[in-house]
Amino acid sequence: MTRYVRKLAVLAKIEATYGTDAAPTGAADAIQLLDVNFTPLEGTEESRDIIKPYLGHPGVILTGIHQMIEFGVEIAGAGDAGDVPGYGALLRACGLAETVTASTDVSYAPVSEAFEAVTLYYFLDGVRHIMLGVRGNVTMDFTSKKIPRFRFKMTGLLGTVSDQALPAATYAGFAKPVPVSKANTTFSLHGYAGATESVSFDLGNQVEPRLVINHESIQITDRRASGSAVMEAALLATKNWQTIALGHTEGALALAHGTQAGNIVEIDAAKVQIGRYSESTSQGVLNHTLPLMLKPDTGDDDLVITVR
Repeated sequence: MTRYVRKLAVLAKIEATYGTDAAPTGAADAIQLLDVNFTPLEGTEESRDIIKPYLGHPGVILTGIHQMIEFGVEIAGAGDAGDVPGYGALLRACGLAETVTASTDVSYAPVSEAFEAVTLYYFLDGVRHIMLGVRGNVTMDFTSKKIPRFRFKMTGLLGTVSDQALPAATYAGFAKPVPVSKANTTFSLHGYAGATESVSFDLGNQVEPRLVINHESIQITDRRASGSAVMEAALLATKNWQTIALGHTEGALALAHGTQAGNIVEIDAAKVQIGRYSESTSQGVLNHTLPLMLKPDTGDDDLVITVR
């Protein structure tokens, strides 16, 4: 039987008990995604190094086996204000706590303990891989004239693999995205809302497979949120990024994308430090590329994602 890479489905559901199959369904837990890269057997090889009276490969033992998957998800709302977006479970598995305010918004803020995890089903045209205890990291990209996207890199414990038919998938929690533009997007950094070509964020989770005697889990062991903004260079009298960088000055960041209720995503950070910026050109215009360090303010508030 010929199998086709375009016939693919991914389901993800929060686990009530870590590492125990949460049994996601296509009707409730399907992820609308793109650009998927799945690694079914990640780990190391332990060489046997057996010495015999003749030459030849001694073989290896596969050790520390786990699984990884990386994919994109469009950044958009859930359809109605206060509804949980279809990618909500993934953000929770990246160390973000979900807070739902009925009919208003859903917010995601970092935590430093009690990390949640998802069970992830990966179907590829007749074969299903189950990943358990899945946790990961997320990046975000907002580039002018393009659809903004999350990029999830998830790591999970090795579950079962079997021949299974593709599920009937429903994508009700995924609104139609709008491109990054003046009409759809606003951005300010340290109180300055200049012309901006792109903004990107990296939650900066350090994700470690912890596979030892009597214990196996995927752990988030650190978080260092960062980002980058490419902004049109202004006169020093308008915004002096060099003085801000050398002074280690911290300021707020605010990005809002979308204008219609139910399809608005906001990213806010209260304490952003600017790193060693550089210059570049685009369409003959001088730009500054500003490295961003998103620091906690009062604790676990490096950045907040709000879907409204």
